[in-house]
Amino acid sequence: MSSAWPNLSELIVGKDADAPVGLVGAPLALGSVTPGRCDLAPALLRATLRRIGRYDVETGRELSSRIADHGDVPVEGLSIEEATGPIRDAAAASVARHELTLLVGGNNAVTRPGVHALGMPLDKVGLITLDAHFDMRDTAQGLGNGNPVRALREDRLPGANIAQLGLAPFANSADMHRDAMDGGHLVVSIADVRAEGIDRAVGRALDHLRHCEAIMVDCDIDVIDRSQFPGAPGARPGGMASHDFFIAVRSLAREPRVRLIDLTEWDPPLDSTDLSALTAARWVAECLAGFESR
Repeated sequence: MSSAWPNLSELIVGKDADAPVGLVGAPLALGSVTPGRCDLAPALLRATLRRIGRYDVETGRELSSRIADHGDVPVEGLSIEEATGPIRDAAAASVARHELTLLVGGNNAVTRPGVHALGMPLDKVGLITLDAHFDMRDTAQGLGNGNPVRALREDRLPGANIAQLGLAPFANSADMHRDAMDGGHLVVSIADVRAEGIDRAVGRALDHLRHCEAIMVDCDIDVIDRSQFPGAPGARPGGMASHDFFIAVRSLAREPRVRLIDLTEWDPPLDSTDLSALTAARWVAECLAGFESR
């Protein structure tokens, strides 16, 4: 029975239930450039869902899609190399059962196993990142949260299958930018987003990946302006407005080829308020809203 104020927590069901959407927690913390507690994010997101309503006053629609919660992948204390297989397998099991899977990190290293979880040849898979960073750091010293895109390129994900939105000034290197452009990535800076509007930026990303059969969306939460999401260690002033982030997530979730969306780089202890938690939980609502309008 619904409460007087229907909320997202009512849509969460057991992992074996029939549901169009799956949820997998990937509380990976090791390997972060800035050490922190991203591992706390999945639990806090689940606890905050009761504070997010299901009715959208702007569309007159109420969310109703059930979400099968597959729990957290047991990655505590594991390196990225050790955790990659378990995260990939857990996400793949969800992708096989559900039309859309939400993968909640953990740091940004969960994106690489998320792409592989789609279970398709990489030349048929597209990756869209909402991120202030290219995530193209060198992998010579091992995997980290700063190089999942580089690692995927080394796995033979074609650069032409990658679209990166929201890149921030003074947060990346010239080498990364050059490698992305030379590799065929679509690169849309945060200034481009402001100039052309978020709808146009998302449309360009989907058009860039028109040849791909399945798409993963990486929502690195540090794409949002730090004043609007202080719980992201990599966020900076001048980032994406939270309302543009919500529009982007809903628009991308509307695309039927999008099979998996992750949320990464949320470090709850960095925010002594509930702002970051409410923003992260609203991400779930936007994913559902887009999915239900397919």
